[in-house]
Amino acid sequence: MADIDLTTIWAGIIGFAVFAYVVMDGFDLGIGILFPTFSVGEERDQSMNSIAPVWDGNETWLVLGGGGLFAAFPLAYAIILPATYPLIIAMLLGLVFRGVAFEFRWRDPRHRAFWDVAFSLGSVLAAFTQGMTLGAILQGVHVENDAYAGGWLDWLSPFSLLTGAAVVVGYALLGATWLIWKTEGSTQQRARRLALPLGVATLLVLGAVSAATPFLTYDYWRRWFAMPGVLLTAQVPLLVAICAVTFFWSLKRGAERLPFMTALGLFFLGFVGLGISIYPYVVPRAVTIWDAAAPPQSQLFMLVGAAVIIPIILAYTGWAYWVFRGKVGTHGYH
Repeated sequence: MADIDLTTIWAGIIGFAVFAYVVMDGFDLGIGILFPTFSVGEERDQSMNSIAPVWDGNETWLVLGGGGLFAAFPLAYAIILPATYPLIIAMLLGLVFRGVAFEFRWRDPRHRAFWDVAFSLGSVLAAFTQGMTLGAILQGVHVENDAYAGGWLDWLSPFSLLTGAAVVVGYALLGATWLIWKTEGSTQQRARRLALPLGVATLLVLGAVSAATPFLTYDYWRRWFAMPGVLLTAQVPLLVAICAVTFFWSLKRGAERLPFMTALGLFFLGFVGLGISIYPYVVPRAVTIWDAAAPPQSQLFMLVGAAVIIPIILAYTGWAYWVFRGKVGTHGYH
C-alpha cells in the first residue's frame, strides 16, 4: 500500500473533482438528453427550471479537474490531451452550444423549437464524448519517450463507443430521477415512467463495460480476479446489486428522493471500479501518478490554494442547492 504523499493527495483531489462533476453535471446533461421526450410547454419549462439555478455552477468541477490535471500532473495532461483532442473539442463544443441554447431558449421564444433541439443535441454530444474519452483512456494510450505516439483516431474503438453509450444512458437516468425529486404533476409522472427502463438499461451497460474491461489487458483481469484481492473487489458488484434492488424498490414505492440517491450510488460504485482498474496509473499501463507529478514544491504551493478554494466552492454550491431545495414549477421554484 502506497504511502500518502502530496502526489496521492492531488490524485484524490482530482478524482474528487471529476466525480463531483459527473454527479452534478450528469443530471442536467441527462435532462438535456431526455428533453425531446417531454411535451412542449409546461413539461419542458419545468425540466429546464429545475436546473436553471445550478447548471453553470456544476461545471466548476470540470474546470477544477482539468486545471488540476494540468497543474499537478503535467505529463499526464500532455499525453491524454493529444490522444483525445477530437473528443475534448467535441465535448467543449457540445457544452458551449448547450449553454447558448439554455439562455437563448428563454430570450428568443420565436425560435424556441430550434434552441430545444440544440440543447438536447449539445447534451448528448457532451455526454457521449465524455464516455468515449473514458473508454479511450481505459483501453490504453500509446506512449513513447513520455509523449503520445498514437494516431489521430486511436480513441475510436468498439469499447470507447460502448463507454460513450453507457455514459449517455447513465446521465439520462440521473436526469429522470432528478426530475422525480424536483418536479410534480405530468413532468414527474413522465420522469417516473422513464426511470424504470433507464434503470434497467444503465445496469445492462454498466455490466457490459464491467465485463469488457478485464479483457482489455491482463493487468485489469489480475486486479479484479486474482486472490486475495478478489475478496475485496467482489464487494463492488454486490453493492451494485444492493443499490439496484433499492432503486427499483424506491420507484415501486413512489419515493421521490431515494431513486436519485441510489442512481448516484451506482455512479459512485462505477467510479470505485474505475479506481480499482487503473490506480496508481494516470495513463493506464504507461504513466503512474508519481511519474506524471509536478515537483513537490509546486504541488505544495497549489495545495495551499486548493485548501482555500475547494471549501469555498463546496460552500456556495451547497448554499445554492439549499436555497433551491423545493419543488419547481413552470415559472421557477416555489
